[in-house]
Amino acid sequence: MNGQDIGMLLQAAAMVVLKLGGPPLLAGLTAGVVMSLVQAVTQIHEQTVAFVPKLVAVVTVLMVLGGSMMTTLADFTHMLFDRVVEVGAR
Repeated sequence: MNGQDIGMLLQAAAMVVLKLGGPPLLAGLTAGVVMSLVQAVTQIHEQTVAFVPKLVAVVTVLMVLGGSMMTTLADFTHMLFDRVVEVGAR
């Protein structure tokens, strides 16, 4: 395994992290901004009011995209183990 192979694996790992972490983080960020605006307009500054919608948004995204996230992670894991076997066979 040379430097180019390691670079390719690191790039693939970074893409998997972005694919798995991006949607829930983006949903939480969006819900947080919306709730912050609502709190600023209504002058209700209760922390639980902002927390519950963020939690609901993240859980909803995980329920909707959970299957594709699992497939992405499983594909990456299979590719990684195939590479380990390939290196071990040399």
